[in-house]
Amino acid sequence: MTASLPATSVPTTSALLLIDLMPRIIAMPLAPHSGDEVLARCRRLAKAFRASGRPVVLVRVERPNVSEQPPGSGFADDLVRPGDALVVKRTVGAFHGTDLHDRLRERGVDTVVLAGLVTTMGVESTARAASDHGYEVEFVADAMSGFAADEHDLAVERTFPRFGDVRDTASYT
Repeated sequence: MTASLPATSVPTTSALLLIDLMPRIIAMPLAPHSGDEVLARCRRLAKAFRASGRPVVLVRVERPNVSEQPPGSGFADDLVRPGDALVVKRTVGAFHGTDLHDRLRERGVDTVVLAGLVTTMGVESTARAASDHGYEVEFVADAMSGFAADEHDLAVERTFPRFGDVRDTASYT
């Protein structure tokens, strides 16, 4: 007899993609959630995903064609853990010009759960590309933030539901 998963569980083929959790972006004036609030929620999400054996992918951006990245361009302190996949992008989204798609497929991932910064930039661009690549997409609305609350709210309430499910951190932890 096969046990069924509870309705609130997340498939084991899901991966958490944390976008641009870098000190220089976390420190920006963001709304409706501060960068520190988003980081704390992303840490909780990552802990839950790791505990259940699901992949965690950390993505950060580097400016192309510069010899040195600005201060604060690494990942936030104490975020990366052994076994996490690390992706460096040079565009707004995390798929173009990276090996993200191959790394997700190697792990059998068919669903990406997105969180991080900034809602209407790196998160949204990555979500659109994920959908184009055939992934199911989920958004953790309270674990992301924008340059303005109204931009974030529009994306979360109107745009993201067209691409996938919109949830909150408590749905995963």
